[in-house]
Amino acid sequence: MITFIIGLVILFVGAALYGKFCEKVFGPDDRKTPAYTKEDGVDYVPMRGWKNSLINLLNIAGTGPILGPIQGILFGPIAFITIPIGNIIGGAMHDYFSGMICLRDGGTQMPDMIRRYSNKGVYTVYQIFCSLLLLLVGAVFIYTPGDIAATQVFGFDGAVTSVSTWVIYGVIFVYYLVATVFPIDKIIGRIYPIFGAILLFSAIGVFIGIFALGFPLNEIWEDWNAGAVAYGDYFSANHFVPIFFITVACGILSGFHSTQTAIISRTMKSERQGRMTFYNMMIAEGFIAMVWAAGAMGAYNLGIQAADASLATSTIGIVCKYILGPVGGVIALLGVIVLPITSGDTALRALRLAVADGLHIDQKSVKKRLGLAAVIFVFVAVILIFAKSNADGFNILWRYFAWSNQSLSLFAFLAITVWMFETGRTKFIWMPLIPGAWYMFVAVTYIANAQIGFNIPWTGAYAIGIAVAAAYVAVLLWYGRKRSAIKARLAAGKAA
Repeated sequence: MITFIIGLVILFVGAALYGKFCEKVFGPDDRKTPAYTKEDGVDYVPMRGWKNSLINLLNIAGTGPILGPIQGILFGPIAFITIPIGNIIGGAMHDYFSGMICLRDGGTQMPDMIRRYSNKGVYTVYQIFCSLLLLLVGAVFIYTPGDIAATQVFGFDGAVTSVSTWVIYGVIFVYYLVATVFPIDKIIGRIYPIFGAILLFSAIGVFIGIFALGFPLNEIWEDWNAGAVAYGDYFSANHFVPIFFITVACGILSGFHSTQTAIISRTMKSERQGRMTFYNMMIAEGFIAMVWAAGAMGAYNLGIQAADASLATSTIGIVCKYILGPVGGVIALLGVIVLPITSGDTALRALRLAVADGLHIDQKSVKKRLGLAAVIFVFVAVILIFAKSNADGFNILWRYFAWSNQSLSLFAFLAITVWMFETGRTKFIWMPLIPGAWYMFVAVTYIANAQIGFNIPWTGAYAIGIAVAAAYVAVLLWYGRKRSAIKARLAAGKAA
């Protein structure tokens, strides 16, 4: 329990210090935001600070910060230290600068940010990569809440042949379509406070229960194999780096988040709300990840749930009902279901906005928004049917989702680094460069070794990962300096 508490102290104290530092480096001011300068009543809509923060939290927190830590805690109590450190210097920093740069640049979406701070080739790759990820997010976040609702709330079997399964999927599907098409303040802005209350009950309820029931949690300085679960053996056998960082993903870093902070950049009344809206909401997601890692470890150590990564979904219901009882457990489960639903809807909204901006399709008309959304939803439906119908379909879907989610963050780190070069913040480029290099190593090493990738032995995979990460740093430093020099020459020419 002490290691868990230390991790929480690191998370919140570190967030207070590094979050303030990030804010100082960016330098928010009192200029008018795009919510006012481009107000259109659909996507550019001024909303209150607390509402923006809540919407962003619900947008970014899907099943990743729950399922990921439940599986990742099998690596042992080191997760309680790794999650908060990675979250502070990686995930929260990534979310803050992505959202703030999009905000200052006029409420641009991530594809436009990547195009502005890279080149046509990188932008094209990003557009394809981002679109595929958002489609995967939409499908995953129909599949997981639908199955949890079917099997653990309503008591159905969740089978592919059951009508009840597809009815539940259909209800979520229809909600996504409505939330994707209608103005952000009419649907999302009104229903999210209710979802937020359920989410808080779920996370805080499990957190209090961990202490109230005295869940046994391993300490980092003790023998990890001394208890009922051999965490030490799992750590040794499963390559902590890179597997842990791909598995836990959303609690530490998620490239998907940048697509969501970009949406909120169009509804913020002031740049000074950015730290709470972007940075602190990622810290809140880190807290959720810590809670579920601890809840899962306690359940494994008590023997009320088998320590098996493939049983992550069932672990959610067992932990909720064991801690909060039958009624409270169901309410907590609803909070877990809310998380992916409130990420899936805005993932597809972000995809609609990105495609519309890229193809210059006007979105003021409901008919045009609905037509574009319909095309997107056909692809989501195809992915969902494959995942449910194929015996290993969801496992394949989830592995690609987890890896592509981390890989997408590399584009944001690239753009943030170049932005710092161009805006005279060169001495701070280490902020995006360090986590960017680390996750380039993680993503490349993982896909080089994985069966869903190139199936290269670990020694070769690590060598490739190191080489690509080094090249990433070298090329980015060269490119950033080049862009900075060009901008300086243009500025000098205008002054002359």
